[in-house]
Amino acid sequence: MGFAHNNVLHANHFRKDWQSRVRTWFDQPGRKLRRRNARKAKAAKLGVRPLTLLRPAVRAQTVRYNRKIREGRGFTLAELKEAGIGKKEARGVGIVVDHRRRNLSEEGKAVNVERLKAYKARLIVFPRNVKKPKQGDSTGDDLTAATTRAPLGLPSPVVPEAPRKITEEEREFQAYRTLRNERASARNEGKRKLREAKKAEEEANKKK
Repeated sequence: MGFAHNNVLHANHFRKDWQSRVRTWFDQPGRKLRRRNARKAKAAKLGVRPLTLLRPAVRAQTVRYNRKIREGRGFTLAELKEAGIGKKEARGVGIVVDHRRRNLSEEGKAVNVERLKAYKARLIVFPRNVKKPKQGDSTGDDLTAATTRAPLGLPSPVVPEAPRKITEEEREFQAYRTLRNERASARNEGKRKLREAKKAEEEANKKK
């Protein structure tokens, strides 16, 4: 360490007990095992219930990310109504309800209604008393059917299209030129209207 000019000499303290202050991570393997055992215990406690709650498929926010589909907070009341599920019943069978969310498009609503119907078709509600099943409980062969705890996957954000030949119309279409023309026409819309109004006024004055 060098010193230059007429400055105060550093009073460096290099005799601190740094070994006792070092952050170690020796308990990481043990924590990993504890977390794994806790997950297994939770899964065993849940029985045949799904490991996760059912949530809607929504578009991510902003223009940058709205091409992606992710899980939302909860289903809207309109989606539940169209799927034929009550909001109290939904909470009891592992469906999350969000009373604040609103449907902004028919397509998004249809996707979540289909998601609810698919979940309902796969759902098996075991009765508390097998001899006296309540309304909505599964009966008969459904109780002995094979069960899965895997969650419903999210739908694909893109509708796949089969490969095809490019048509002559598509080949001749000038996408960049069209975009520039549309942009220019939108930008000059006000000036064009003023010009047309002025021209119409001049013609009216001539007729007089």
